[in-house]
Amino acid sequence: MFPIKTDKARQELQPGRRTLGQRERALLLMSDGQRSLTDFGELFGGRDEAGRIVTQLVQAGYLRSRGAEDAAVERPEPPPAPEAAIAPVAADTFDGKRSLATTRMFLFDLCERMFVRRDPAMAEQFREMLREARDRDGMLLVASAMLDEIEKSAGSDRAASIRERIDRLLPAPQLH
Repeated sequence: MFPIKTDKARQELQPGRRTLGQRERALLLMSDGQRSLTDFGELFGGRDEAGRIVTQLVQAGYLRSRGAEDAAVERPEPPPAPEAAIAPVAADTFDGKRSLATTRMFLFDLCERMFVRRDPAMAEQFREMLREARDRDGMLLVASAMLDEIEKSAGSDRAASIRERIDRLLPAPQLH
């Protein structure tokens, strides 16, 4: 399955709208019809876990399959469930493990929340930098650039709290 955002998902991703958790929002952000469950599995600790989250989001009306040709290849999706299938959660809860993938998802979400409305060109620049960041050092460079801009616009306290959050998400540096 190659999931695509629905209008409901696009509304969820608008600034000020936060009914889903960080993992679900990150998956919505990346659902462009070009990535498969296998691609998401790398970010969510396995294809089964990614499939579970995608299924919940499909049932709740946030995602749909890219097209009919995909439905023939993938297993059939269950009928839509009521809206209560995904309970609203606090936006900043985190129950995953430290990883670059989790950090990348957090930074993509942060980019959407902090820059898209204020400076779309800067948001696109940060998105591109995040796509290119493949290791811990690259991720830290992007995070640092984003935090510099956040400090300018939202103040040092806000930037410091986000910096702490990033530190909790990033894996510990590997000693050689």
